[in-house]
Amino acid sequence: MKNLTLRQLRAFEAAATTLSHSRAAEQLHLTQPAVSMQIRLLEDELGLPLFRKQGRGLQLTDAGDELLRHARGILGAIRQAEDALTSMSSGEGSTRGQLHLGVVPTANYFAPLLMMAFRERFPEVKLKLSVDRRDTILALLNEHQIDVAIAGYPPSEADVEAEAFARHPHCIVAAPGHPLAGKRRIAWSELKGEPFIFREPGSATRQFLEHLLQSQALQVNVTMELSGNETIKQAVMAGMGISFMSAHAFQIELAAGRMAVLDLVGMPKLLDWCLLHRRDGTLAGVNAAFREFVLEQGARLAHCELKRG
Repeated sequence: MKNLTLRQLRAFEAAATTLSHSRAAEQLHLTQPAVSMQIRLLEDELGLPLFRKQGRGLQLTDAGDELLRHARGILGAIRQAEDALTSMSSGEGSTRGQLHLGVVPTANYFAPLLMMAFRERFPEVKLKLSVDRRDTILALLNEHQIDVAIAGYPPSEADVEAEAFARHPHCIVAAPGHPLAGKRRIAWSELKGEPFIFREPGSATRQFLEHLLQSQALQVNVTMELSGNETIKQAVMAGMGISFMSAHAFQIELAAGRMAVLDLVGMPKLLDWCLLHRRDGTLAGVNAAFREFVLEQGARLAHCELKRG
């Protein structure tokens, strides 16, 4: 592998991610023949095929899968080095480079505010935001496609560092005209006959609610299952039932008087928002600056109201 080049690795990583030479070329602002040539040179150097044809697309071979894991680590390390050196060359107190932040969907309600506040402090930073389910965000971290992320605490087997920076309240919500909306200190047992709107199976919010209901030894009347916060909010506001939601998801509706938080005993339930990064490396440059900013300002910028202001 003496003659392997970064140009070849970048072409291979883009093609392996998109499973297309043409889409890889678009991503890298190259021609398709140029990408194909770099990959062919890489295969010749390794003496192994990295792709096989599958219908009209491509599929990685076993050698391609193995190389992709290492290529992402190499390119991620180079990107971190570039960020660190760019910040050093910009002079003390100056930060440049691209911040590529990954967040779970609920964090997307405050992540743009957090990123814009960060860029106000460091105006030369370029921003990129990826929003996806937790397992995908953790995979992006593990594959060196992103260096920092915002989510809840990761599973213990995940090889990432998690630093809590803000609380994440969850509440039972209803339409403003609901009979329980103005009541104080509602017992969990009073929810037994209420029509309940659940998130789809596999949702972390649903799993959290099911754990709470189990701890209360309570079975509720599940009348509907819906996917996503926005769909559930519309159903709640239409009076179709009550639901359990992250407070970040309904801040606008609460302020407008279109949703109400039920004053349930022992609620809200609080989780933590965490900044995640890999354990196998040290954050540098723009990523290090973002970590420091989030730990300092994140709690304020991610704050939620639980009553109409």
